[in-house]
Amino acid sequence: MTMGEASFLSLLTDFIGKTEKLQNNPPNLIPEESLVVTKVLEVLGPYSIDNGGPLLLKPIYFQGLEKRKNLIVTYPGEEQDRIVSIVGCHMDVVVADPTKWEHSPFKLTQLEDGDTLYGRGTTDCLGHVALVTQLLKQMAEAKLRLKTTVAAVFIANEENATVLGIGADALMDAHELDFLKNGPLYWMDSSDKQPCIGTGGMLAWHLTAHGKLSHSGLPKQGINAIELASEGLKEIQDRFYNDFPKVVPDEDNYKFDTPSTMKPTQWTYPGSAINQIPDTCTISGDCRITPFYKVDEVEKKLLQYVDYINQNIEKLETRGPASKYVLPDGTRGKLEITFDAEKMQGIACHMDSKGYKALAKATEEVLGHVEPFSITGSLPIVGDLQDQGYDVQTIGYGLTSAYHADNEICLLSDMSQGFKIFAILIADLDSSL
Repeated sequence: MTMGEASFLSLLTDFIGKTEKLQNNPPNLIPEESLVVTKVLEVLGPYSIDNGGPLLLKPIYFQGLEKRKNLIVTYPGEEQDRIVSIVGCHMDVVVADPTKWEHSPFKLTQLEDGDTLYGRGTTDCLGHVALVTQLLKQMAEAKLRLKTTVAAVFIANEENATVLGIGADALMDAHELDFLKNGPLYWMDSSDKQPCIGTGGMLAWHLTAHGKLSHSGLPKQGINAIELASEGLKEIQDRFYNDFPKVVPDEDNYKFDTPSTMKPTQWTYPGSAINQIPDTCTISGDCRITPFYKVDEVEKKLLQYVDYINQNIEKLETRGPASKYVLPDGTRGKLEITFDAEKMQGIACHMDSKGYKALAKATEEVLGHVEPFSITGSLPIVGDLQDQGYDVQTIGYGLTSAYHADNEICLLSDMSQGFKIFAILIADLDSSL
């Protein structure tokens, strides 16, 4: 089987044309993943069991949010206890600012080379949705007789962690993924065509400094929340890197390009005149944690760091002779750290499993070489699934450089090779599981 480039491009053109309504940044931008589900059902519906075909089509939504559907598609095999699944192709996208793009991010543009496909979601992750839809369509058209069931799970709400209970987490909690346990589970949302054998955990944090408002000309009367937050964060980061260093030799064996990190990414404050010393501000960011540390352990340590700083606030580095965090009247500055509800545990894939060996074999057959890698990007629920006994492998056919970037692209040739890899992989597993 080959992907069918014309059909793939037609499908991806439809998806990218919907991305303005698929951007995920609540409360201002709430995606409508059901727009993509509707198109996938239009393509696969003629091959459904209801229409005399082999496919089981199951749209699922939670919390009464019909515009935010997930979709499970199953191609039943002859033996119920054998399965291979493709999970993680998500239908929401990150925000795109059209003023920073060379072409419209909300329209698929095929560049002059014929291979470069331009638009928000091409790599992350609508290109994968189109690839897997094409795979299922061609399997159904060919009426393949398989011993092994093939399932695909298209998910909602991957690009934002502030709203939970809608996407992959809800599917897992509702036991909708339980039937995937009897075989390899390929999470298709990475890049560069090679097996991604390790991902990072993620913990989003918010460090708020509480000081005392004062006039900038009378600094001794105030506690500068910006200085307190800055120095407090430096102390926390120093302690983090001391407690969570590179794990040798595991991180080298899994080819992680970076160790565990903690860094700020956002800064907010209530707003005031420039001649006022602010009494509060918040620095937000995340920790990316290699899978050899537990995310819960990191959270516990960060709370301990903040407690220690608050108990010893007078020892924290100050800035200049008028800077202080404890006033003569006993007023003390204070740090507070909170965390987003969603925490992701990283994964170190099992490279001795049938799932990995089949992926490596198919990759080598199509590309001529296998070069697995790891990255501290994070994927939802993969660590939880592995802890529950699933053989989770991660793969993708977009470009690492395009993830969450302006002028996002993927290559048509990469997607076509990904299609071939999974056609070979499914055939191999069907004969060997």
